[in-house]
Amino acid sequence: MAADDLSSPARKRGRDDEEEEEVVDGEAAQKRARGEDPEGGALLGLANYEEDEEDEEAAAAAGRRRANGRHEEEEDEEEEEEEVDNDVRRAPERRPRQVELRRDCPYLDTVNRQVLDFDFEKFCSISLSNLNVYACLVCGKYYQGRGLKSHAYTHSLEAGHHVFINLQTEKAYCLPDGYEINDPSLEDIRHVLNPRFTTEQVRNLDRNKQWSRALDGSNYLPGMVGLNNIKETDFVNVTIQSLMRITPLRNFFLIPENYRHSKSPLVHRFGELTRKIWHARNFKGQVSPHEFLQAVMKASDKRFQIGVQSDPVEFMSWLLNTMHSKLKSRKRNRSIIHDCFQGELEVVKEFHKKHIVEKKEDSDEQNGDAGSDIVTETSRVPFLMLGLDLPPPPLFKDAMEKNIIPQVPLFNILKKFDGETVTEVVRPSIARMRYRVIRLPKYLILHMRRFTKNNFFVEKNPTLVNFPVKNLELKDYIPLPKPKDSEKLRSKYDLIANVVHDGKPGEGCYRVFVQRKSEEAWYEMQDLHVTETLPQMVALSEAYMQIYEQHE
Repeated sequence: MAADDLSSPARKRGRDDEEEEEVVDGEAAQKRARGEDPEGGALLGLANYEEDEEDEEAAAAAGRRRANGRHEEEEDEEEEEEEVDNDVRRAPERRPRQVELRRDCPYLDTVNRQVLDFDFEKFCSISLSNLNVYACLVCGKYYQGRGLKSHAYTHSLEAGHHVFINLQTEKAYCLPDGYEINDPSLEDIRHVLNPRFTTEQVRNLDRNKQWSRALDGSNYLPGMVGLNNIKETDFVNVTIQSLMRITPLRNFFLIPENYRHSKSPLVHRFGELTRKIWHARNFKGQVSPHEFLQAVMKASDKRFQIGVQSDPVEFMSWLLNTMHSKLKSRKRNRSIIHDCFQGELEVVKEFHKKHIVEKKEDSDEQNGDAGSDIVTETSRVPFLMLGLDLPPPPLFKDAMEKNIIPQVPLFNILKKFDGETVTEVVRPSIARMRYRVIRLPKYLILHMRRFTKNNFFVEKNPTLVNFPVKNLELKDYIPLPKPKDSEKLRSKYDLIANVVHDGKPGEGCYRVFVQRKSEEAWYEMQDLHVTETLPQMVALSEAYMQIYEQHE
């Protein structure tokens, strides 16, 4: 008993000491939770860190879960009851790790902006995975993860590079220490990684006359930057440069919220490319459309691909139709593509009755007398671009032993759409067609059919088309429908883009003349080369595709 009496006060004091320690530990934990130093100092807030578990650990955990699932199916009810009891006694799940947030990173001076290039696909340079990828801000390479066994962590130890940025969340970290860097000096890198525009900035883009300066000291105009020709991708470059002049289309894609509903990678890559081209704080004066080209190859099933020359007219047609189908909503069958480019034609088709005597013997579409050999069908057809036929070039050489290059006014070949000129077609069947424009689009795309294919080779028509750069008045040459009482007939257009082909058919290259609205100046763009030119030079080229803007 005496021993028990002596030991009881000691036990009480031990319990009191333990309770005091628990109270102290609890107060320290509360201070840490509030961002205060338990010893009196102040700590920065902590950033939640829920990402970045090692891929191998995740795979192993998934394998264990699958194995446990199979094991549980084979167990009896008694074993399941035991497992329930064990689960009750199990420790709670591990909470997300917390990362220290610091402003005083000593390695910020090692960041090298000259080597940073965010135009290429966001894949780890070692594992080739696109999950949880970080860019090293010292050497510019991409690595996956930042856990203890990750490629970024290993790179930080081997190369001594310590500053990384998450390409998805845009958060910067210091490795191997693992803390998040909160420093305003990295904001310019975030803007290059993901350019942002406010509604006010978008509204004032066409008024901006200010040049921007790249890191190498060269000057460039936002919106007038060169595009890298990765390998025979000039047909893509001239199409993109032409579409960048369409103000409503450009403004739509500069704000990602406008197309957030679309799940198409092609739409989002085109939006990213648009923002990079018009961004005024780029590190360099050119942009590489690599990610957009990858999306094009996938969406077109390699119909258009890197290293294979293609036709910009075919690419423009495919791109506009594909983006319309990806942007249109279920309720409305319209999109920004149709709002800009869609017009309407009235097509009158005449063909011989013998071609359809079995199929359409009792059809209501047959016009004329019962004994007539000609059947006429009238239909309305929407269009995104109009194809113009060039007169054939001369077969013989002149006295100087040179081929005469003929010239034709644009108004002559536009007569195809006056509703009276007959165009004979062979495919899909022999017929006589008449076309009449009944609704004009805001932006009119014209395509001169320079290339003709036969059984042996592709032939190029060198005929020059004489066209006005400003004030193309369509109502003087093709009949247009009368507008409604409250509307005004808008038939006057200005040229804003002119795509040209140089060289032989199947070879050669493409370049484009585009207009900069803020100065009404013309620029010639061929891949990375951007030079100012005179409006008179635009009209001297072999035009292949043109975009005209309707007067307000």
